[in-house]
Amino acid sequence: MISKEKVTIIGGGLAGAEAAWQLAKRGIHVTLYEMRPNVMTPAHQTKHIAEMVCSNSLGGESTTTTSGILKRELLMMDSLLIKCALKAKVPAGNALAVDRECFSSEIESCLNNNPLIEIVREEVTRIPDGNVIIATGPLTSGSFSTTLKDIVGEDFLYFYDAVAPIVTLESIDTSCSFRGNRYGDNDDYINCPMNEEEYNIFWRELVNAECAPRHEFEEMKHFDGCLPVEVIAKRGEKTLLFGPLRPVGLSVDEENTNYHAVVQLRQDNTDGTLYNIVGFQTNLKWGEQERVFRLIPALKNAEFVRKGVMHRNLFVCAPKVLDRYLRIRNHANVYLAGQITGVEGYVESIAMGFASAIFMYCNITRNGTIEFPIESAIGSLLNYLGDALPKSFQPMNINLGIFPRLQGRKIYKRKERCQAYAERSFLSIEKFLSENPMIFDSFEKFEKLV
Repeated sequence: MISKEKVTIIGGGLAGAEAAWQLAKRGIHVTLYEMRPNVMTPAHQTKHIAEMVCSNSLGGESTTTTSGILKRELLMMDSLLIKCALKAKVPAGNALAVDRECFSSEIESCLNNNPLIEIVREEVTRIPDGNVIIATGPLTSGSFSTTLKDIVGEDFLYFYDAVAPIVTLESIDTSCSFRGNRYGDNDDYINCPMNEEEYNIFWRELVNAECAPRHEFEEMKHFDGCLPVEVIAKRGEKTLLFGPLRPVGLSVDEENTNYHAVVQLRQDNTDGTLYNIVGFQTNLKWGEQERVFRLIPALKNAEFVRKGVMHRNLFVCAPKVLDRYLRIRNHANVYLAGQITGVEGYVESIAMGFASAIFMYCNITRNGTIEFPIESAIGSLLNYLGDALPKSFQPMNINLGIFPRLQGRKIYKRKERCQAYAERSFLSIEKFLSENPMIFDSFEKFEKLV
């Protein structure tokens, strides 16, 4: 049934696209504003809706990972973007990685073909009247950031994020690289090993390389889950060996050769012609990136089709700014969605886009609210945003630490513990769906989605 109510969504990223689709499916007219290509950001490369800016990986796919649990929950609730990700999937070991172009194109096609969704290519500088979802993401424009700051005051925070470079497959030296995943699971990654001498030279040049300038008035803040590679390196000569360059579980011959360091490359498009350098988010100057990263033997002739860049990521202090339904306090019809709410990660952003749409739908059609089960991953994320300590609030990925504890015996092995959380989560989502048939009953059954 089509409603007379209308919703304005500001921002055509992952969260905005998911929110638009979920509202339109429920008969709500949506106007989706996306400022690109008229106004670009330092990190976006295209004008496409739902462009993946940093990595092309949405994290672990198995339900023995928390990211896998969240993906499965979103599938159970009929997430458009997770379905599109599965259609655009490229090999990435145990992770769900996508061809960025295929992923964005599939989503944009779905939105364009929905008669209840209008996409407007304009920058919004003021919050319009009526029902609004703000999904401007971490790359919110300067003018709209000012508008948000006027509403939330000093509780509008920021951190810095960085993008990893991408190289062409044909420019990777196969004589000093090999395919494989950790512990021999598959051969989805290209591995670029270094001996101790090569690593020491690389580390020394990396920590002394020149970074891109930033505005003096902006204090540099990093999110620990996405540190620039040069920042990790500066924390100690061996820090990278326990991070993105760890050689654990990788060998290429029958003698199980142990490497000193290994850089991994992950496929970035369906054709397999582009690979990104895993864990190499960076703020180095572009010329320095080529100079330093070509010290990796397999990348000595690498062709860089995209350089790493660093950009300011914006988010609000959710426990002070938002109510438990992602509404800005004292603004009953204005919701936030995606990373700007204070979550970190692609799938988490999609989840908050989904949740904001459901909350908005309940508000305008039933004049009420709905509670996602706290035992679920999406419910745990929402609970974190509401209950975190404001003084130390930081963007949060989905992790076992924010789920309610399991009752009964303690499970020590992480995979088994994660699976136990997953089973409890899925039962809670199934119950949630059955108890809210007016919101979810028209959707396909979960078994048909996987």
